[in-house]
Amino acid sequence: MSLDGAFLHIIKAELAESGLIGARVDKINQPSRDEIIITFRAFGKNPRLLVSANGNCTRVGLTSAVPENPKTPPMFCVLLRKHLRNGRLTAVTQDGLERILRFDFECANEIGDEVQNSLIAEIMGRTSNIILVDGNDRVIDSIKRVTSDISSVRRVLPNIGYVPPPRDDRHCLLDCDVNGVVEGLEENWNDKTLLKTLEGVSPVFTREAVFYSGGDKSKLAEFLSKAKSVLTENKPEITLISEKGEHPRARGAPRDFCFVDIGQYGGEMIVSRADSANGLLDGFFGVKADVERLKQRAGSLMKTLANAYERVQRRLSAQKRELLDCAGRERLRIRGDLINANIYRLEKGATFLEAENYVTGEIERIELDARLTPAQNAQKYYAAYRKADNAEKMLSKLLADGERELTYLESVIDAAERAFAEDELNEIRRELNAAGYIKLPSAFKKSGREKPLPPIKFTASDGAEILVGRNNRQNDELTLKIAKSDDVWLHTKDIAGSHVILRCSGRAPVPETIAEAAAIAAYCSKGRDSGRVPVDYTFARYVKKPSGAKPGYVTFTNNKTLYVTPDEEIYDRLRVDDKLK
Repeated sequence: MSLDGAFLHIIKAELAESGLIGARVDKINQPSRDEIIITFRAFGKNPRLLVSANGNCTRVGLTSAVPENPKTPPMFCVLLRKHLRNGRLTAVTQDGLERILRFDFECANEIGDEVQNSLIAEIMGRTSNIILVDGNDRVIDSIKRVTSDISSVRRVLPNIGYVPPPRDDRHCLLDCDVNGVVEGLEENWNDKTLLKTLEGVSPVFTREAVFYSGGDKSKLAEFLSKAKSVLTENKPEITLISEKGEHPRARGAPRDFCFVDIGQYGGEMIVSRADSANGLLDGFFGVKADVERLKQRAGSLMKTLANAYERVQRRLSAQKRELLDCAGRERLRIRGDLINANIYRLEKGATFLEAENYVTGEIERIELDARLTPAQNAQKYYAAYRKADNAEKMLSKLLADGERELTYLESVIDAAERAFAEDELNEIRRELNAAGYIKLPSAFKKSGREKPLPPIKFTASDGAEILVGRNNRQNDELTLKIAKSDDVWLHTKDIAGSHVILRCSGRAPVPETIAEAAAIAAYCSKGRDSGRVPVDYTFARYVKKPSGAKPGYVTFTNNKTLYVTPDEEIYDRLRVDDKLK
């Protein structure tokens, strides 16, 4: 899916209708490397304009989201604040149906003179960019600098003139002769032909044109004329295309969108209408953008965890191979016994002994060191046996420790993947620092949120409170200090995930409520994308933490197992809102 120029035309019209033209810039934030949010003051409201140049969720439009911002603003954000702060938006323009929107601002420079600066949003997939230019179209800076090494077509660098991306010679639906365009098509035209012929349309639109026309050019002209009217008269039929899957996680997942009604999917997809293009984009890209934003912030942390996990796996593989070598230690002891039993037959300098193995009854050939006496050869085999026996005991312990470390790292990776905010990632960093996996700079230790985050709270259908740990340290706090002895403790069976506490307040737990808590436990685990997940549950009084165990590791007894489906609907419906949701 890509945001096409025709849909941007609808976005531009909605921005004008929303009263954004004439509004003044109030705040500018850059929540991630490739996106900015401009908050305006307009008629007692504070609309937020989001522009993203992230290749996976490129877009521009109004947003209701309030993403967490880094404590130190990036340099491009600082530059935008300098040149656009308190500026008045005078126009939003688009050249035909090109995937470029230009936002013109009247601003004041450092000495108070009025100047015009413009923010150009190039919405072009992986080559998207956000560029700030002055009144002479000279580049002040961009969120992505493009050098000659990156592109031989054009550069985007400070203090050079802005040059738009190369424009293909295609027909714009806003002003073209539809009948002439259709008549000029080659005989075996298809959806790809239309993509190369029409400016600013997406594959879903051209596929719909082919579906509607059935190969008839007159029907194609009818479809394109209708689409042209939609754009010129600003009466879009904003359509959202969603999955129609059996799995609850797939059902309703957004797949595509268009500015005309879509019929090509028949009953294979859910096709619905949206109230506005801006609202559709905000919902379509919202969750995906949150994931991308957090991925950027968690990149180095996840890389550290992946490296640590692979390192432990390699160590375990080597230890398992060594343990296999120890499996033949009994044979070493028997050979020592056989040498002693037949020592009267041996002379110094012998290189082998053939004797009956008293275990198997077969004749066995035993290699001897000619430099040693028979007694010394026997002691050599006994020494090798003792070494292998000691190694097996040590390796068994090391393997058990290694498996526990893998389990711990899996739980940390799971917590990091499910983190909603930077503060949650910072708590995980502090946990890893305490465990010796990473070192934190002194500035990090002094800054940030020292007070631990609260557990995630839910209210069950019967009013009972459900608490979920955000990370391993909080899991320990929740299970061992916050939970009462008669509360129900839940955790996915043999799967990394959060500790979940169902507060009973002296009452017997209701089976339906336990099922809801189990569904939340399954969703807050590594098995959240599975169909059926086993969840162990028991009273908190039966949960213990072994001495010296890593954060989050506990043992428990008197448990039962419930098989549930991870349910996002239950998670969202029962969750009590907080600022980190």
